[in-house]
Amino acid sequence: MPLRVLFSDARNIFSKDELNQEITTIALPAALALAADPIASLIDTAFIGHIGPVELAAVGVAIAVFNQVSKIAIFPLVSITTSFVAEEDASGSLSNKVEEIEIIQRGFTPEDDEHDELVPILGTSNETWKMENREPKRRHIPSASLALLIGAFLGLAQALFLIFAAKPILDYMGINSDSPMLHPARQYLTVRSLGAPAVLLSLAMQGVFRGFKDTKTPLYATVVGDLVNVILDPIFIYVLRMGVTGAAIAHVVSQYLMSLILLWKLMGEVDLLPPSITHLQFGRFLKNGFLLLLRVIAATFCVTLSASLASRLGTTSMAAFQICLQVWLATSLLADGLAVAGQAILASAFARKDFVKAKSTVARVLQLGLALGLILSVIVASVLHFASKLFTEDVNVIQMISLGIPFVIGTQPINSVAFVFDGVNYGASDFSYSAYSMILVSSVSILCLILLASSYGFVGIWLALSIFMTLRALAGFWRIGTGTGPWSFLRE
Repeated sequence: MPLRVLFSDARNIFSKDELNQEITTIALPAALALAADPIASLIDTAFIGHIGPVELAAVGVAIAVFNQVSKIAIFPLVSITTSFVAEEDASGSLSNKVEEIEIIQRGFTPEDDEHDELVPILGTSNETWKMENREPKRRHIPSASLALLIGAFLGLAQALFLIFAAKPILDYMGINSDSPMLHPARQYLTVRSLGAPAVLLSLAMQGVFRGFKDTKTPLYATVVGDLVNVILDPIFIYVLRMGVTGAAIAHVVSQYLMSLILLWKLMGEVDLLPPSITHLQFGRFLKNGFLLLLRVIAATFCVTLSASLASRLGTTSMAAFQICLQVWLATSLLADGLAVAGQAILASAFARKDFVKAKSTVARVLQLGLALGLILSVIVASVLHFASKLFTEDVNVIQMISLGIPFVIGTQPINSVAFVFDGVNYGASDFSYSAYSMILVSSVSILCLILLASSYGFVGIWLALSIFMTLRALAGFWRIGTGTGPWSFLRE
């Protein structure tokens, strides 16, 4: 049965074979980069939490709004860019190998040096060739150029939308005109929205680097940006007495610095000016982007609704929900490093029609994802009970956090497997199934959120989020387990 592939070669899960080395090279820097931003948000939360519970709750709602609106654009952009760039890079490598073989068959054997190139000597009776030393050529990757164009457009659109629609959005989130949270939440959201173009551009470029299986460059840029954010936070918040506005400014500065670093590195590797507009493949990009847009809207609506329901329970519940959610995401997103590795390797394997490599990769990344989730459960269980006071000194908020901790701990393995399945589906370019399965999963989860929140309040919200992640993981198992779509080769 195709489902057996998930358990194949399990004894080598922690071995030092070639596949694990490739996965580790991609996954570890990607995981660190993905975890860096939520950790920076946790530090933001800790700084703001010491201003007061009202400011903490207000910023929690504003961050939830900004993140959920950003995800609507980010995930389709980054996921499609990674897959398309990996495919184009693999196809380009194959073309170069074919050309090299043809040269050798014609009797020419160039030295194995990336700086040397065979060029004809003009003006001779017989065609002769010489070696010419040249700088390495920048790659022509049309998807990279298109990703930057779309990222810039979406970033500007997001900034304008959030700035002008901040008040009605916050009202929808449960912060009405009489709430003390309205002013700090609107301040933070408006200022942070100015960094949206930088956020979208930097993430588009991260998608390009992931397609090249280079996750070290995005890690370097992310760490530099987040360090600047952490340094500026106390200066703007406490020294300059700018409060939540200072926290937002620090974040915006860090995002623009990050995007400039990535752009500088990318310009050295890729020719960002395509030969013609027809090479950009707008139609294919937009078709798959629309499918993932539907998927992200469905998924983010669940998380946004949960934040809205928590805010309606009061300031204490919202503050506790914000802290639990940030920890939940910061740990779970470590599995996204494996998802990125799986996506990049699978996209290249499918482009080369190397189904043996695809089968081995999907089994290994899922096994590693489950192991990672179990390890994260132990770590979170050991740390979170004692770390609550780092985020707030309010006794009521700490007591409410204790109700969410069991769900944060227990869902770690489920979340890890679900996130890895996302990368697996994207690597196989199975965007249609990813979209439609998420719509079905979200529809059931939204119903659970409404019913359980009304009956069990804060605990009901976390129970519904646990159901949501479980259904996501089961949808991934179903696709591969039945050997349908791009996985039909597993039945052969």
